[in-house]
Amino acid sequence: MKKKKPSATQTADTKSTLVSTPPAPRQTAPGSPAASLSPATNSLPAIDTAKLDEQLQELRLPTIREHHAQTADHAAREHWTHTRFLAELTDRECQTRIQNRVLRLLRNSRLLPGKTWNQFQWKRLPLHVVRQFETLRCGSFLDHQTNILVFGNPGSGKTNLLCLLGDELARQGRSVLFTTCQLLVQDLLKAKRDLNLARSIRSLAKFEALIIDDLGYVQQSREEMEVLFTLLAERYERGSVLLSSNLPFSQWEQIFKDPMTTAAAIDRLIHHSVVIELNIPSFRLDAAKENRKSKADSPTSKTGSTS
Repeated sequence: MKKKKPSATQTADTKSTLVSTPPAPRQTAPGSPAASLSPATNSLPAIDTAKLDEQLQELRLPTIREHHAQTADHAAREHWTHTRFLAELTDRECQTRIQNRVLRLLRNSRLLPGKTWNQFQWKRLPLHVVRQFETLRCGSFLDHQTNILVFGNPGSGKTNLLCLLGDELARQGRSVLFTTCQLLVQDLLKAKRDLNLARSIRSLAKFEALIIDDLGYVQQSREEMEVLFTLLAERYERGSVLLSSNLPFSQWEQIFKDPMTTAAAIDRLIHHSVVIELNIPSFRLDAAKENRKSKADSPTSKTGSTS
């Protein structure tokens, strides 16, 4: 027996029923993120801000912890967006961290105090030397492990120039260590005797710029020069050496005591290097002359002191 087809009216009623029936609500597992949303406002639950200081301390954000309340009041008055408010706080935190890092780098650098870029008497140097240091000031030579070799007579300003360059580098966030050659070789020799030479050299490798001052001023033994050569060889193409010496390369055999060692040391230093020669009079000698002249020209020296 054939089934009767539904009439057009019945079919329309069925479709109307299907369309008008609302979908069943989706079941949400208790405790899920969606379950915590308010069905009316679809908003997140309120956060307890009483723990904010404690949380910022846990996250090690001291600057945000110190300034967030004051900045929030200012943001409300100025109608800042949430993004602007967040950017202001994070910028303060980053700036504080940069400043603290620079202070830490300067403290660990052992640079001579007071040797800064602005206090140096640049007019005493030849123009081409001033331009060389202006180029080095940006610190890009450290990225290529380039060495800086400064030669000149005693008092020509070698130490001062290397220290002020190191100060500039540290203020840019670069790691610097200053030491005299004599102290350096003594430390390396002690480390060798304690079987810690490799560890000592690794500790020096963390500095991007190693400043070795006064190479050749004090005559060292062959054993002392061997540990210095070991350091230079290990640092070759791994980190920059900033070195000052009063002896030209032609006299370095007096330092390393052996022609082969001398040639090998020079070869490693000059392969990637900037050589600066200071053919100028002694700063200290000129200062002493000026001091004597000023005393001779003073009224007191002409009339004598009164009792």
